[in-house]
Parts: sequence; structure tokens; C-alpha cells
Amino acid sequence: MTSLKVGYLLPTHDQAVRGDHDLEQLVKQARRAETPGFDSVRNNMTTFVLVHGAWHGPWAWERLTPLLHQAGARTLTPTLTLEGDTGLDVHVDEVLTCLNVAATTGDDVALVGHSYAGLIVRQAADLQPDLVNHVILVDGWAGGDGASMFSLAPDAFVNAILAAARPTAGGRHIPAPPPASFGITTPGDTRWLAPRLRPQPLRTFTEATRLSGAVDQIPGTAVYCRPQTYPFDRFATAIGYRTIAVDGPHDVMLTHPQALARLLLGAHTYQFNNEKL
Repeated sequence: MTSLKVGYLLPTHDQAVRGDHDLEQLVKQARRAETPGFDSVRNNMTTFVLVHGAWHGPWAWERLTPLLHQAGARTLTPTLTLEGDTGLDVHVDEVLTCLNVAATTGDDVALVGHSYAGLIVRQAADLQPDLVNHVILVDGWAGGDGASMFSLAPDAFVNAILAAARPTAGGRHIPAPPPASFGITTPGDTRWLAPRLRPQPLRTFTEATRLSGAVDQIPGTAVYCRPQTYPFDRFATAIGYRTIAVDGPHDVMLTHPQALARLLLGAHTYQFNNEKL
């Protein structure tokens, strides 16, 4: 059974928002409709479906979601199954379940995938394009029909993953790498992240996506982190997505949630305004 967490507008101003002037101004503008397009976004609510990447869980978004709520958005954060011989298709089905929940709100839906989940959200959107208004990748792996983690990643990455999985039971799981692999290096964040990371089913990296092309008719935006670990900007450009850079590590939602919230809200508003032109 798919597990997901539903978030709604918070009744009070979050402390993290108060500490970030630009985001505070964005929240005020969203509420007062001082920015063209925000009035419509507010009246036609937006639900951000936030899909975590490999080795992670929905907790990866918990520093970000209060900021989106403060700006008037809802959030859904599905839990992807990491037990057993789970493949990418299982994760796609779990995201589709979440999209069906989002559809009941009548909101615009922005489907966001971090890292490995870039592949998942694109296949889910391809299968149910009428349920998604905007696909957003955050340092996301992405490609056309037949793309997979192993087809996109360099040989050194693939070989390291296979070597790490080999000693596990049946060779089916990839042990979680250390937090530094995700750019998390400060002692506090390292202590917070390390015990939460879990082994990832190897099959999720070997299974290829199956795309009909419907997803390419949905507007797409890709946020990529600098300095880059892999060419996420080039993956996005190759599939026709608009790219936006953010300074931060791969797990930017943990270290720079205000900056990422600002970009997600701004990217979706930009897309909304363009659709209305």
C-alpha cells in the first residue's frame, strides 16, 4: 500500500521563512496578489507532489514543505517502497496513486522528482498526462523512452553500484552511501541524514522507463545544483526542459530549503503565466 503525507497551508508564519527576506516577500506577494499570476495561482491552488530520490524517504522534504505551505500551496510526499526486489515500475505505480489523490483537490499539480525520481515522475506523467500540469526535476536523472539510471550514468558509477550490491542478500540491494555523497558534510546534517538513509533496490536502477511521448507535451522545468556532480542540466536540455541553476549540494532541499522553495514557486508561477499568455 502506498504511504503518503498530505500537507496544507500552515496557520502561522514559519520561522525559517522569517529568516529569508526574499521568500518572505514572495509569500506576501502571493497573499496580496502583487505579482501577476499569483492571484490566479492562489485561487486555483497548487499541489506539489514531491517524490524523493534513491536511498531517501518522504522525510527528505520536511524542511521544504512548511515553506511551500506558507506560500499557499499543498504538498503530497509519497513513500517509495525500498523492500524486496522492487523495480522502477512499482515506484511509478506509487506515484500514480498519489496523483489520483491530488486530482481530487481540483488543484494545479506540479510533479517534482529529485535525483533518481526524475525517471519516475516522467513515466508517471506520461501514463496520466491529464493529471499533471508541470513536471519539475531537482538534480534529476531523465531521458527519453528506454532511459534508466544505468543507461544515463557513467561506467564508473555503474561499476561502483554493482560492486556495492554484490555482497548483499541475492545482490538485490545497494547499501546507502555516506551523506557526503549527497553533498551533506556539516556535522549536524550528517548526523541527521545518516541514520535515515536506507538500501535501494538494484532493480530500480536497471529497469528502463517506458514513455509514449505524452510526457513531452507537459511543460517541464529542471533545477540543477552547482557545482554539478553529474550533467543534470544536459539531461534536461536534451528533453526540452527549461533549466534553472541553484547553488547548493545534491540534497539541496536539506541545506537550502528557502532557495529551493523560492525556485519551485517561481518556476510554477512562470509556467502558469506563460500558459495564460
